Amino acid sequence: MSDYELSKLDIRIFGKWDTKVEIRDPSLKKYISLMPVYLPHTGGRHEHRRFGKSRVPIVERLINQLMKPGRNKGKKFLAYNIVRAAFEIIAARTGQNPIQVLVRAIENSAPREEVTRIMYGGIVYYVAVDVSPQRRVDLALRYLVEGARTASFNNPKPIDEALAEEIIAASSNDPKSYAIRKKEETERIALSSR
Repeated sequence: MSDYELSKLDIRIFGKWDTKVEIRDPSLKKYISLMPVYLPHTGGRHEHRRFGKSRVPIVERLINQLMKPGRNKGKKFLAYNIVRAAFEIIAARTGQNPIQVLVRAIENSAPREEVTRIMYGGIVYYVAVDVSPQRRVDLALRYLVEGARTASFNNPKPIDEALAEEIIAASSNDPKSYAIRKKEETERIALSSR
């Protein structure tokens, strides 16, 4: 079935939210997949294709980030329920489509520049480089999940509530957001090493 035929069907993520979302950043448009799916679980079918990760729905990529080593390692159904509950909280607090809020948070927390090490002889230089769009999306998702994880660690606040607050704060470009702080720190370091 082509993307056009899928878009004509009324498929909603978690049975509630529509994927008709506006992506403002033109460079991230190809790398944020909003393909409508009933259940965000591709089972790694993208793994051996070049840039296959960009065809995985963005909600599933958020779920996969939550499964990083630690408490939730490998427990996809638990991560699925966390994201679902976080989306419920986002919809209740903002009154908007949570997928739109997530896309806005990714656009705001994706760094544009970072630093790489270059060794020349025995000397190490740090050089500022532009970040590819694929890596920008990866870093933004990682920062969002790290912020939620640190906010709920050793804290009575559940992780789904912390994730919802982090996504809402990043989507409104709030400097209290962990993801926004990390992005600004990365770009500041890159600016100083130009």
